Amino acid sequence: MLAWAAGATASGVRAQQPGLTLPEFVPRSMLHVQETRLERSKFPVIDFHSHLTWSDGMDGRQRVTPTAPPAEVLAVMNRKNIRTMVNLTGGYGAGVAQTVKAWDRAHPGRFITFTEPWWARTPEPGYPKFQAAAIEQAHRDGARGIKVLKTLGLYLRENLKAGKLVKIDDPRFDPMWEAAGALKMPVAIHTSDPEAFFLPIDRHNERYEELHAHPDWSFHGRDFPSDRELQEARRRVLRRHPKTQFVCLHVANSENLAYVAECLDAHPNMHVEIGARIGELGRQPRTSRRFIEKYQDRVLFGTDAVPRGDEYPQQVFGEKLYEIYYRFLETEDEYFDYAPAAVPPQGRWRIYGLGLPDALLRKVYNGNAARLLGLPPVTA
Repeated sequence: MLAWAAGATASGVRAQQPGLTLPEFVPRSMLHVQETRLERSKFPVIDFHSHLTWSDGMDGRQRVTPTAPPAEVLAVMNRKNIRTMVNLTGGYGAGVAQTVKAWDRAHPGRFITFTEPWWARTPEPGYPKFQAAAIEQAHRDGARGIKVLKTLGLYLRENLKAGKLVKIDDPRFDPMWEAAGALKMPVAIHTSDPEAFFLPIDRHNERYEELHAHPDWSFHGRDFPSDRELQEARRRVLRRHPKTQFVCLHVANSENLAYVAECLDAHPNMHVEIGARIGELGRQPRTSRRFIEKYQDRVLFGTDAVPRGDEYPQQVFGEKLYEIYYRFLETEDEYFDYAPAAVPPQGRWRIYGLGLPDALLRKVYNGNAARLLGLPPVTA
């Protein structure tokens, strides 16, 4: 449907002219500002957050599907100075063993695989003990950490897809968290989502276009907990398991860095990574830089990259994505796109570079992840 806008004719008479629908509106900035293209990062990168394979823990079939062949991923890695990619969604059971064999062992040092919980077994009486044992087996098979999707807290229900939502701090997961700590397997946990996803999809919602394109991403109403309830449930898990290292993905809550700072101060076992959130960090550059400076030993580089994931421009794996991240971290460029897309996919704004000094860049790019994963320091 077309909108209509008032215009003026040569005679000065006002007339109605056809306007634009919102998807057709692709404005070009008239600012004349510095544009820096960084084809390679200043220091080698460990991308702590990628999805090179997918599995479905709700179906229990242990099946893993690659999103791209290793050769395709390695070609980009070599051009963009990416030393290692951490594939968080490596599967579970036989699936994770298959992923480790096809990626980690076939290309030593380039890929690291995380395992996932076996959600399909959660209704079973013996699940807590079973899940802890499954983590131990995954570790023997070569998995280096655990990935917990937002499935926990927002999708998993008492009867898998029916009944009440299972809470993040449900005690049946305590043996899993403890096993992770004992095995020194960091837990990469995605909890909640942007705050706009918990609000009505209306004219006041700054992510209207994103939610209109993905209405299933909305957690407004029904029986969903609030963003803060989810965040606090995760804090209770961190508090109960101080020997387990948690990496809260997407900066934990990138829209409220003061709250994240409060959490980091209270929980020494908490870390954060920046995947798919430079759109938020980059529109508050002074606050973001101060945050990274203060917590420089606990911030990890990540992108949430998905090969061939063209429907998610803010995280589609490819050279353009990494160039934007490098520009954001290394330069003081102003007002540039946070994703390789004609229309900003998360919200209609642009971002500003942080211009981090070398000492911080080394830590964010590779040092913090290497230490957490027990890898040799990156010396290049």
